[in-house]
Amino acid sequence: MFVPHLQVIPVNAVVQFPNADPFFHNVFSLFDGKRFDLGLYEAGSTKSVTFSREGVSYIFCNIHPEMSAVVIALSTPFYAVADASNSFIIRSVPPGDYSLHIWIEGVQLSLLEQETRRVHITSGTVDLGQMAVPISRTGTMSHTNKFGKPYTPAPQSTY
Repeated sequence: MFVPHLQVIPVNAVVQFPNADPFFHNVFSLFDGKRFDLGLYEAGSTKSVTFSREGVSYIFCNIHPEMSAVVIALSTPFYAVADASNSFIIRSVPPGDYSLHIWIEGVQLSLLEQETRRVHITSGTVDLGQMAVPISRTGTMSHTNKFGKPYTPAPQSTY
């Protein structure tokens, strides 16, 4: 599995994908963020990717369909990841007018864009109150392999 499952990084940051397992991996992403295919690489080796543009990248392994991760590259330092109680704090935001965007794994970006909120920040703490997003998650993102085909089922042992 990928650890951590979610990473929020600045644009142009480099993310390393070490292979700490005793078998090959083939890490790839074909989504709107950074498109890449690291090819097969063996145990004990590491490959890295520079996320050179803003966006959400869903990361998978072409060999192991259960492996998934998300890298979100942002061009702003003002973001937060919600905690276990779905709360968040964005610290040190200078006064001004901002757009607050949310992202929830498994929810289409077009639906989340409808939840964008304009926020006016003055000096001191600003409490945005509770945000209720009337959108249900679709669960685990289903995906195909890097060739756009279903993953080949693992062979069943005769023993």
